[in-house]
Amino acid sequence: MNTVVTSKEDILKTSRELIRRQGWSSINIRSVAAACGVSVGTIYNYFDSKAALVCAVVESVWCEIFHRPEDSAVFRDTQACIRWIYERMEYGSKQYPGFFAMHSLGFMQEEKSDGKQRMQQTWRHILDGLCFVLKQDAGIRKDAFTEQFTAERFADVLFSMMLSALLREDYAPAAVLEIVRRTLY
Repeated sequence: MNTVVTSKEDILKTSRELIRRQGWSSINIRSVAAACGVSVGTIYNYFDSKAALVCAVVESVWCEIFHRPEDSAVFRDTQACIRWIYERMEYGSKQYPGFFAMHSLGFMQEEKSDGKQRMQQTWRHILDGLCFVLKQDAGIRKDAFTEQFTAERFADVLFSMMLSALLREDYAPAAVLEIVRRTLY
């Protein structure tokens, strides 16, 4: 790739392409600069370290994987939302092999606290989205949630199942959808 890039978003896009072609180990200041057709100093203008670059790339991958769908109906139907989440997880797994395992395990070390914080923010965003959908879904029985069994608690269960599916690389949501149907409808 010999395109000269000069914006942070161009650097992140080129980094994602580099990962797709060569894997995560290819991400460092020099290789990204070479792929962008710019000097190492140009990359340092946007990222003060390799860790900062990697964290930004990880965040941009999360954003690519879980970008808002064009069909907003996904956020009004719990089952459609779950199918969409699992489709996006499968997409992420294919586009960025090993990303979910690398990200969840790699950022658990203390020196990677910024990456861990970004991962937790992304997870919180997904969890909040699940809560929103559960509360907006007109098809859910009116008595499905109680003081003890809230939409937030059920969203936690769904999110835990999603994380488990990520680790198992199981992107078939049939069992989760069955649990949702039996519990809520």
